Amino acid sequence: MSIVELYQGSHNDTAISAPSRTGITHGELRSQTHALGRQLRAADIGPDDRVALVLPNGPAMAAAFAGFSPWCATAPLNPAYKADEFDFYLADLDARALVVERGSGSPALDVAAARGVRILYLEEGEAAGFVHLASVGEAPVESRGEDDIALILHTSGTTSRPKMVPLSQENLAASARSIAGTLRLVAQDRCLNIMPLFHIHGLMAPVLASLSAGAEVVCTSGFDALRFFSWLAATEPTWYSAVPTMHQAILARARRNRDAVRDSRLRFIRSSSSSLPTTVMAELESTFDAPVVEAYAMTEAAHQMCSNPLPPATRKPGSVGPAAGPEVAILDERGATVPAGGEGEIAIRGANVTAGYLNNPEANADAFHGDWFRTGDQGVMDTDGYVRITGRLKEIINRGGEKVAPLEVDEALLAHDAVAQTCTFAIPHDKLGEEVAAAVVVAHGAAVTEAELKAFVSHRLADFKIPRRFAFVDEIPKGPTGKIQRIGLAKTLGLDS
Repeated sequence: MSIVELYQGSHNDTAISAPSRTGITHGELRSQTHALGRQLRAADIGPDDRVALVLPNGPAMAAAFAGFSPWCATAPLNPAYKADEFDFYLADLDARALVVERGSGSPALDVAAARGVRILYLEEGEAAGFVHLASVGEAPVESRGEDDIALILHTSGTTSRPKMVPLSQENLAASARSIAGTLRLVAQDRCLNIMPLFHIHGLMAPVLASLSAGAEVVCTSGFDALRFFSWLAATEPTWYSAVPTMHQAILARARRNRDAVRDSRLRFIRSSSSSLPTTVMAELESTFDAPVVEAYAMTEAAHQMCSNPLPPATRKPGSVGPAAGPEVAILDERGATVPAGGEGEIAIRGANVTAGYLNNPEANADAFHGDWFRTGDQGVMDTDGYVRITGRLKEIINRGGEKVAPLEVDEALLAHDAVAQTCTFAIPHDKLGEEVAAAVVVAHGAAVTEAELKAFVSHRLADFKIPRRFAFVDEIPKGPTGKIQRIGLAKTLGLDS
């Protein structure tokens, strides 16, 4: 299936909107998508060309992705990048064009000009989601095949040079259908998007899954804990999706926004991109009186791989649920399937899984075992098919031969009332190789010492799992998508020596 075939919502129902702005309907979105395809061809952008999008979060970015990805390989980039970063990404992509908003002051403009990359300016109409390319005519556009690349994203590159992940028309369509099915989305649903739209999470779950279900996505300017509750009250969404750190920031302000919480119409809350502590899940459900579903996802799978189902089906806190899109298996080091209850590497295969990294045969040789893509995550699958992530293989702390899963330590620390957020990570040790450390954000109005935390978790964890070093911080350092980066955190916090 191509992406264009996903856009089958009712002609007059709203597809894309924004807080305090009327939006574009599904009928208008379909017409606009074809018009943008004709504009791309008039701008001499072919079906195999790669187009970088450097646009602020909001309805224009959502509409640009929805409108361009059927006709070329779109590559959304973080608008906050510096010139050197844009230089790397535009070169690595071999970008044919750069799309920016009219009036943009992005350093990407100078980089593109120096590289001879064509610059196209996107203009937005009065209603949210109405977009067109400025000063570009139209030319006939042909349909593309389901195997043609629709989206290219780079991996985070925390342990190596960033890798380019190409996702085809069918990859995106299959993933959007899976997410919409898992969440039982219908035309009456409305998603409040607070995720960045240069990241697979925001592009797929709030945007493409909503559009595939004929539903509405309200596109904000990005996550803002101070504005979340006013958006919640004004737009009356039926769901939102976020990373755990965002959920925690929302909870921290919930008591000061009781009216918005009480009047919310949330049917469910979704969490993805990193593991959700069970304590946070329980507090979310108690606060909003809505079920929380945790999904397991990654860029190479066009987002969703597993998800806990909505009630009345069984949800298992601490697990990421059963397969919800691709086929999922637990493999041992030789690539053999591990029996239920056994630990190994989580592997996936299916219509939403990338065919392989671009221009990187070495990475592909490491990542694929036959047609199985090895995620790099360690986990266990129970007899019901529910998957529990036990750690990232490269994040597992090896303390003198004893393996420590950071997630387990996180859970123990978060059980302390004074701990608002935490992240466990490895620091170097001259004898053990690695030692356990944790960054901690203390809850507002609370106080706690390193000795108190060690004593607290000593009742919950074996001695070798107890952090020997603590860093008390105002905010845990995160990557550009709001996701905590365990790898490299020791260096970031000055604990690498």
